Amino acid sequence: MVFMSFDDENNTDLNDRGIDYLKLLSKQYPTIDAASTEIINLQAIFNLPKGTEHFMSDIHGENESFNHVLRNASGVIKRKVDEIYGNSLRDYEKKKLATLIYYPEQKLEMILQKEKNIEDWYKITLYRLIQICKSVSSKYTRSKVRKALPPDFGYIIEELIHEDGDRINKQEYYNKIIETIIDLDRAKAFIVAISKLIQRLAVDRLHVIGDIYDRGPGADIIFDTLMGYHSLDIQWGNHDILWMGAAAGSEACICNSIRISAKYANLHILEESYGINLLPLATFAMDVYKSDNCHKFRPEGMNAQEQSEKELNLIAMMHKAIAIIQFKLEGQTIKGHPEYGMEDRLLLDKIDYEKGTIDIKGKEYKLHDNYFPTIDAQNPYELSKEERELIYKLKYSFLNSNKLQEHVRLLFSKGSMYLVYNSNLLFHGCIPISEDGKLKEILIGNELYSGENFYKKAESMVREGYFDNDMECKIKGMDLMWYLWCGPNSPLYGKEKMATFERYFISDKKTHKEEMSPYYNMRNSEECCKSILREFGIDPEKSHIVNGHVPVKVAKGESPIKANGRLLVIDGGFAKAYQTVTGIAGYTLISTSYGLMLASHEPFESTQKAIEEERDILSSTIVLEHSATRKRVGDTDAGVELKSQIKDLKLLLHAYRKGLIKEQK
Repeated sequence: MVFMSFDDENNTDLNDRGIDYLKLLSKQYPTIDAASTEIINLQAIFNLPKGTEHFMSDIHGENESFNHVLRNASGVIKRKVDEIYGNSLRDYEKKKLATLIYYPEQKLEMILQKEKNIEDWYKITLYRLIQICKSVSSKYTRSKVRKALPPDFGYIIEELIHEDGDRINKQEYYNKIIETIIDLDRAKAFIVAISKLIQRLAVDRLHVIGDIYDRGPGADIIFDTLMGYHSLDIQWGNHDILWMGAAAGSEACICNSIRISAKYANLHILEESYGINLLPLATFAMDVYKSDNCHKFRPEGMNAQEQSEKELNLIAMMHKAIAIIQFKLEGQTIKGHPEYGMEDRLLLDKIDYEKGTIDIKGKEYKLHDNYFPTIDAQNPYELSKEERELIYKLKYSFLNSNKLQEHVRLLFSKGSMYLVYNSNLLFHGCIPISEDGKLKEILIGNELYSGENFYKKAESMVREGYFDNDMECKIKGMDLMWYLWCGPNSPLYGKEKMATFERYFISDKKTHKEEMSPYYNMRNSEECCKSILREFGIDPEKSHIVNGHVPVKVAKGESPIKANGRLLVIDGGFAKAYQTVTGIAGYTLISTSYGLMLASHEPFESTQKAIEEERDILSSTIVLEHSATRKRVGDTDAGVELKSQIKDLKLLLHAYRKGLIKEQK
């Protein structure tokens, strides 16, 4: 029997890791003291409480609701105010303090107009904010907090939040700092800075589980906010992949993104935010559809109510024009990819243009709109010369929109098809499975993929569709992006068809039905969810699936908690278009060091009322899991990385002490 000594074990690891790697590491830690200090530091971080994670999904352009929920961290900040001042402040004082933290600039202006003793109010408020900041920063290292500090007040805030109240010798020092801030007329700027710091420290990581785009008016505003967010990941939704495809140059995706913007009267996001020139589309639509009332293409939603009759008529014509071009381009894509299995979506060649009927699966339906001036019955999927010129101009605008490309690049840099994070599996829609619960095999090119391998292959092709210089790879990737938007086995869509044509042209609502993937029934099974978790390599007894995409119909008694808590659906209706169905205005999930909490939110009235009347979103919180023992950083993915770093540093120490590498003093 051979016993391996500590040195033997380290020498084996050294051989595995390689002296060359340790030499590179020694440039960062050039001495035994430097390596030892870093090991001590990492071991200390290992035992800090886990940071708070905030999960949001299906935001759908509702920028005001999103902004408020982000600022209040789904109630985390409000709970912190209650925790610190629960018995010492009245409810209206706590509301005012919380609102000040959410909207410091706007709320300050209002308060300062009403307060008679400004200096006294400043002093009291500064002390309160410092206490809250102390609390939210307590689970981080000083180094991490220091990196988050605002440049103008970094040193001062660091001194104040690390003040020890029992240290009498320094009490005057801290009091003098606050007095000087007020005397120098810097209190207002300081309150804004520390409030934003509290917002930042309240959440360590934000997860957005897809569908930032479409329906609501402010997807671009949401992206501008996310651009500067300190720690973020995004799981792509089908509406996101649509805009990613459009930004890459997919003509079918471009048409869909314009059509949906027209449907919800959100063309301003294209014209004003992204600088997309829609004048060619408007000119074409007015010329071709001027004698058509386009009644089925009238915009819907809140934005439509703000448009004049003339504007609505123009949008309806543009809407129909781009829809017809979309059906043609989609038909071309389907014919080019028989492996997609979407032949049932080839409908333009099933129309009897003289009778005004369509044949779907052997049944004839009357079309309530039979005005198709640009469709050649002999070649229904071929674009007219004018349509081809129009698409060329629109594509040029999409490819050259700097802001759109910037937002889509954020989706690529922070996004993915799925993510395993701290033992949770995050994805937007579904896992393609069959009726018996087995993973579906899906043909991509000439190979079959399923489960995690399908997700990985799809993501690789999506990235090629945007970044690759090889046109063949790029076109295949762009086509797949369109498929992921609406295809029958798309994990981002999760339905057997997208009945866009039927909803526009056929009155019989049976044709509008879009059958859901078997996943949406099977996800109620705990065993099915555990099987999916195993497929992605995580412990099914300790992990959860978190997804969105399909709004939870709370008004009809549906629960967001599935499979005995193994799966959580957090699409509760951020989009106003869904709220009549869901009965609420969204779910968010909070993961703290003590466990999981699910928050359901009532509809958000407006930012103005939130500031002026201190109307926070009314939220109900369900504690899903609670542990008396706090989860530490060492229990997370970051802890796994820390273990690896500590091991490498110990090997470096060993190499120094054995003389294999020399210290660089």
